[in-house]
Amino acid sequence: MKFDHVCFYVSDIEAARNWLVQKLGFRLTARSQDGLSQSEVICANSITFVLRSPLAAAGPVGKFLKHHPSGVADVAFRVANLNLVLSVALAQGAELLQPIQSERQPRGLLRWATIAAWGGELRHTLVERRGETALVPERLYGQLSPLAETNAVNPQPTTFERIDHVVLNVPAGELTSTVDWYARVLGFSPQQTFKIQTDYSGLCSQVMVHPLGTAQLPINQPTSQNSQIQEFLDLNRGSGVQHIALETKQILPTIAQLRARQVPLLQVPASYYSEVQEMPNLPISLSQLQEIAAQQVLVDWQEETYPAMLLQTFSQPIFEQPTFFFEFIERQVCTVQGQTRQALGFGEGNFRALFEAIEREQIRRGSLCQ
Repeated sequence: MKFDHVCFYVSDIEAARNWLVQKLGFRLTARSQDGLSQSEVICANSITFVLRSPLAAAGPVGKFLKHHPSGVADVAFRVANLNLVLSVALAQGAELLQPIQSERQPRGLLRWATIAAWGGELRHTLVERRGETALVPERLYGQLSPLAETNAVNPQPTTFERIDHVVLNVPAGELTSTVDWYARVLGFSPQQTFKIQTDYSGLCSQVMVHPLGTAQLPINQPTSQNSQIQEFLDLNRGSGVQHIALETKQILPTIAQLRARQVPLLQVPASYYSEVQEMPNLPISLSQLQEIAAQQVLVDWQEETYPAMLLQTFSQPIFEQPTFFFEFIERQVCTVQGQTRQALGFGEGNFRALFEAIEREQIRRGSLCQ
C-alpha cells in the first residue's frame, strides 16, 4: 500500500493552485466543473493532488468547508487487490462511503472504493490500477478536461518526487483507538513512538508504517490543553491531516529555490546547530553543517543507518487558518563496505525541534503563553 493521491477541499481554488504551482513547482494538468464544485488536478513526478472548491453550499465540498477550514478531505491509497483490501476493511468495521467503481481506459483499468477514516470527516479512497491509467478516477472528480502544460505558470521543474508520509492529529485519548483502527482495517504496523514535553506543552505520537508498501502515517495526540496539536484540533474542529511530507533527493538546493520564491518556512535558531555540532559521531564536516544551517534544515541520523542523514524542514501554514503545512524531507542513501544504507523512520531530535519551532509560532500568534 502506498499513497495514490490526496484531495484537498479549499475555499479559494485559484489561490491554492497558484501557491502550489508557483511556489513548489507543481503542474496543473486537468480541471472539471459541475453544479456543486470545481476540481483541478496538479502533479509533480509521482505526487498527485486534487483541489476542489464549492460552487454551491449544498454540495459535499461546501458542507465540509462550512465546518472545517481548507485542508485535506481524502488520503487515497493505492492497493494491489481492491477486493481483498476492501473486504478486510469492511469485516473490521470500516464504514463504506462508495462501493467499488470501475473505469476502463484505453490502456488500463482503474477501480476504486471509498471508506470513512477513523474519526472526523477524513476519507480514504482505495485505488487499484492495472496497465496505464489516468492520474485520478474521472467519475470521482467529474469529467476532467486535460490541460496543456503551457497553461500552468511553472517557474521550473520541481525536485519533489513522492509523498513520504502524511501526519494525522487526533484528540487526547484517541491515539490508541486510531492506531488500532489503522492496524485492523488497513493493515498498518506500529513503529516508532515519540513523547515530547517542553516547558509549555507536549504531544504523544505513534508512527504507523504499511508492511506491504511505502505509506507512513505518524499519528499525534495532545498531552496538554495548549499543545499545538490541540490548537489544530480546535481550529480544524476535529481530527485531520496536519501536514504532508514531500521527498526530494536534493533538499539544500531545493530549499534555496523555495526561499528565492519567498516560500515562508519555519525558523530554526542558531543554537540548534551549536547543539548538533557537539553531538558525538557527527557524520558531516563543520563546513557541511554550515551549509545545512544556512538553509535552516534540521539534521538527524540513527545508529543503524549511520552515516545516512535525515534532513527536514517545514513550511508555514498555507491556508487561511494555521492548520495545514508541508514538510520537505531528504532521506540520504550511502554505501558502507558494500552495503547500502538509507535514513529511515523519524529522528527524535528533528521531531522535538519541529515541535519547538511550531511552539515559537504559537507564541508569535499569541496562542501559547510563555
